[in-house]
Amino acid sequence: MVVAPHHLASQAGLRVLQDGGNAIEAMVAAAATISVVYPHMNSLGGDNFWLISDGGVPLGIDACGAVAGGVDRDFYKNKGYSAIPSRGPLAANTVAGAVSGWRSALDVSSEWGGKMSLSRLFEDAVYYARHGFPVTATQQRSAAQKLHELKDVSGFAETFLAEGNPPPVGTIFKNSRLADTFEQLGKLGLDAFYRGELAQSIAADLAHAGCPVTLDDLMQHKSTRVAPLEIALAPGTVYNMPPPTQGLASLMILAIFEQLNCPSAEGFEYLHGMIEATKSAFKVRDEQVTDPAHMDVDPNQFLEANVIRSLASSIDSSRAGISDADATAGDTVWLGAIDGQGRAVSFIQSIYWEYGSGVVLQNSGIVWQNRGTYLSLDPAHRNAITPRRKPFHTIQPALARLNDGRIMVYGAMGGEGQPQTQAAVFSRHIIFGQELQAAVTAPRWVWGRTWGAPQTNLRIENRFDPAVIEALVAAGHDLELVAPFDEVMGHAGAIVREPSGLLQGAADPRCDGAVAAY
Repeated sequence: MVVAPHHLASQAGLRVLQDGGNAIEAMVAAAATISVVYPHMNSLGGDNFWLISDGGVPLGIDACGAVAGGVDRDFYKNKGYSAIPSRGPLAANTVAGAVSGWRSALDVSSEWGGKMSLSRLFEDAVYYARHGFPVTATQQRSAAQKLHELKDVSGFAETFLAEGNPPPVGTIFKNSRLADTFEQLGKLGLDAFYRGELAQSIAADLAHAGCPVTLDDLMQHKSTRVAPLEIALAPGTVYNMPPPTQGLASLMILAIFEQLNCPSAEGFEYLHGMIEATKSAFKVRDEQVTDPAHMDVDPNQFLEANVIRSLASSIDSSRAGISDADATAGDTVWLGAIDGQGRAVSFIQSIYWEYGSGVVLQNSGIVWQNRGTYLSLDPAHRNAITPRRKPFHTIQPALARLNDGRIMVYGAMGGEGQPQTQAAVFSRHIIFGQELQAAVTAPRWVWGRTWGAPQTNLRIENRFDPAVIEALVAAGHDLELVAPFDEVMGHAGAIVREPSGLLQGAADPRCDGAVAAY
């Protein structure tokens, strides 16, 4: 089974499974395809993170690119900037790690006996890039909403606009240059993205666009295998990625919420408890999480039982606490796969904002991320920009090994909302027994502060019981109602494998995704 936020990516992964591939090979095919058919959210020019399990404790892969070696605070100050630009070539200041993540995952696949060629894994991506696919409503909407920011960025208009406007929904969209790039990677190998003639071409395109990432930066990059963070809860053990991701916050929310002994989902006690647990977890995240090379504390200490109990005990069961959070944004894709042998992958890939930096490389057709814009020019900031530093990442995939023998992969896009959505899906399905699709479809909430907003607030879908919403307001929550199935709630998905081998999956109706299985 494969779940992805675009049905063509799900089908690409399913075809690999049907042809005898394993979960990792299916994921690479799906990840490559979604970088074509969801170009506003994904690209070869982004980063990714993996959790991979063959039934035991999962392995993590950190494929996050670092800041270019020639970029620091003075780089921007000397150009007259008081903050890192959010769009354009100077926003494209980090290496793209996604392709290195595919390579590291395929190394694990080889250890399992995986033998599919890259050319086979990229078939669907090449086909849709070469022959086209229908523009989705989310692509059209993203391009229209961000047009004023992106229309003059190098390569954007030529690639994503038709006569200066976003193409209408249903228009066949092609990117033949990206098809060529996938074909080159299929022939030369994934390392060619960082070394050799293709890397030289990518570096030349970056320089032509005015981006500070160089060939040397590409050559310096490598993804790494890491041990995931974990927390033991009553139903089983939940895993997530360590820093520089916010995986710590995701685990903390669930652990704190468990201490509140909420009896059921959907009511005031459930939402209030989740929101207050989020505030506690985000406070730790905002004070501590950064590039692990720049951290002087072990993130595991915040998952210790006494810390979790202390944070839970400080929550007022009837009143909203006062807190704040950093503004985060992001357009990301989560994908999951479990193969017939029970090997599981939870995967997330991102270019940060819609269309990333907006820069499209002229020869390769690659959209480059703007992840490094999260960093600060303030040298005292915990995420101060320095050469070779990894930026903080909102993206983090989740995986759970349950005491009854089930395994669950799940995740979501949505920046600040990702850990909150993970907690919603896990708690509704695993703790409170909701059917998996119902747990994903159910109304959601996001507590936090979006870019440009003056304050933190709670955005909540208006599908909740009005009495619950009234109770939240009465408890002091600064609440903003949003429309049903609003995309601000992110795109979630999940797969659960029973001990019998039975698989069930769920895709979010807020996106264009699907569960694909055989």
